Amino acid sequence: MVNLTFHGGVNEIGGNKILLEDKDTKIFLDFGLGFGTRARFFEEFLTPRTSNGIGDFLVMGLLPDITGVYREDLLTHYGRKAEEPEIDAVFLSHAHADHANYISFLHEGIPIHCGETAKLILDAVDEQSKRNIENEVVNFRRRPILKHDRRKPPIEREFRTFRTGDRVRVGSLEIEPIHVDHSVPGAYGFVIHTSEGAIVYTGDLRLHGTNPEMTRDFIEKAKEARPSVMITEGTRIDVREDDATEQGVYETARGIVDKTKNLVIADFNFKDVDRFRTFYRIAKESGRKLAINFKHACFLERYSSDKQLGVPDSDDGDIVLLKPKLGTGTYNDEDYSSYSFIKRRLKHDNIVTAREIKKRQEEYIVVLNFWYFNNLVDLKPAKGSSYIHSLSEPFNEEMEVSFKRMMNWLDYFGLTFWQAHCSGHAPGTNLEKLIKEINPERIFPVHTEHPEIFKNSFENVEVIKKGRVYGVE
Repeated sequence: MVNLTFHGGVNEIGGNKILLEDKDTKIFLDFGLGFGTRARFFEEFLTPRTSNGIGDFLVMGLLPDITGVYREDLLTHYGRKAEEPEIDAVFLSHAHADHANYISFLHEGIPIHCGETAKLILDAVDEQSKRNIENEVVNFRRRPILKHDRRKPPIEREFRTFRTGDRVRVGSLEIEPIHVDHSVPGAYGFVIHTSEGAIVYTGDLRLHGTNPEMTRDFIEKAKEARPSVMITEGTRIDVREDDATEQGVYETARGIVDKTKNLVIADFNFKDVDRFRTFYRIAKESGRKLAINFKHACFLERYSSDKQLGVPDSDDGDIVLLKPKLGTGTYNDEDYSSYSFIKRRLKHDNIVTAREIKKRQEEYIVVLNFWYFNNLVDLKPAKGSSYIHSLSEPFNEEMEVSFKRMMNWLDYFGLTFWQAHCSGHAPGTNLEKLIKEINPERIFPVHTEHPEIFKNSFENVEVIKKGRVYGVE
């Protein structure tokens, strides 16, 4: 008997935690942070208490209260007995937080299978992130962290990486990862061969990016498997048509840069290699330098090590590193002693300060996320400067509040707002076409707020209930 239980990704975008059981074998497909579930109870200044171990996360439904899954230290910290792991593996589709971050809570005896590039991304996040109970994916320190424990090395998780063409055997299951195109490299869908036939899991995908052939490869493999079940993402099932493409982003952004006389600010997710390539290309063609921060460098250096991605290293001649003002505010090297990811790169030859950029604004495109807008105080954009928002538009109340605050900054500094973006997810019309092509016996929509829309086009749709066990025959 094969069973599926959906512990996340149900009636929300992200947070996928899908338990697949086949005979004595148990695996999870993703184990992500559910932003929607978390936002129901918590915000920036009201967060789950790490002093309560795993307790706040279990009680408030951020994590499923199931046995044989979680770290011993977090259970005992909460007052529960430690448990031996009962899960054989986690298969991570890609390195976005809503699919990966709650691996942080899992027992270190559970191996994590992911793409080679996904592991590079997780390593980059680990290098430059402040240690937090919700982002200890690659390694962790046992909690509570007492003074005498702080010098002990962190506990490393076991990662086993794959690429398309590999087949991974775990107990009674054989998992076939196939690359898909998404807004982050190293993204995969899975064809899972069970004792009751094939199960297909899309992860997150699209056909309008720069590598649609990868998603086509996945569709062909999934179709060949004649799946009894398809677990499909449905982020944009309610979007009927969308002609936005990465080429369109390039054309729009290039036009904006060409008519901007002074500073250009660009805001995009640096995990998105396609978007980086777009702005790097525009910078080169327009005779500007692309200014990135030291956190960005952590990603870029790892991306450049994967020759298939074809991106430059952080010391490339068309890239500069923007040195942040910390500590004394004097750019003294001692100001960065607590920031190892900055400290180890202070000898780079391509480091600039905001003061230098301010003097020659027409020579730069600065990649600047909203959370670092206080740098505008030092950059002092001149009249005629532009801000290119290359991210999705706000789609919930919390994002709308942040968006209004962002606009206040732009208005204050006289920056013109422009939008240039394409999604990492397929619109509804494309999703329906690929499902019809794969032709599964049953459809389980996840990663969507509108699973009922699938019923408009398909009769074999299961509108999932969180925590319910679904048999696969």
